[in-house]
Amino acid sequence: MTQPAAKWHEASADEGRGLVQVFTGDGKGKTTAALGAVIRALGQGKRVFIIFFMKGDYPYGEREVLRRLPGVNFASFGTLDFVTLGQLSQQDREEASRALAAAREAVLGGSYDLVVLDEICLAAAFGLIPEDEVKSLIREKPAALDLILTGRRADPETIKLADLVTECVKIKHHFDKGVPSRKGIEY
Repeated sequence: MTQPAAKWHEASADEGRGLVQVFTGDGKGKTTAALGAVIRALGQGKRVFIIFFMKGDYPYGEREVLRRLPGVNFASFGTLDFVTLGQLSQQDREEASRALAAAREAVLGGSYDLVVLDEICLAAAFGLIPEDEVKSLIREKPAALDLILTGRRADPETIKLADLVTECVKIKHHFDKGVPSRKGIEY
């Protein structure tokens, strides 16, 4: 016997309400989860902007695909060097500041339905941008805008402001066995 269709997908009073989602933790999958949400949004005709914090023009595979998709724009800020706490450069700070300005414009500009701020949590935790600015973006976002923040070390206040928080927990990682990042899988 056929079961009736689930009602979770039917329009509700909250249909036009944008939510804040945070993907954090030491495990792999934060950016991947955010990009999955991007794909879903694009599939429903939504307009998307992604800002990559601390990720310069390295040839990440997802960017090659994103360039080809209608409805999505993105901007990358950072150098090609890995950003390490305790070894932050002036250029790291400048790039993060530029990313934050772009984030503010994307969030408040009214041109997008979904904005993803990739690695913003870690940029704030490292002190590259003020944590208060991240919280202000969340508080000031338009009601209909969906906002996704990713990165390790999400601030407890940011977590409180979010509607959904997922922690990616590392149980095991091939990096620990000396297997480096692989093209097409990790980047």
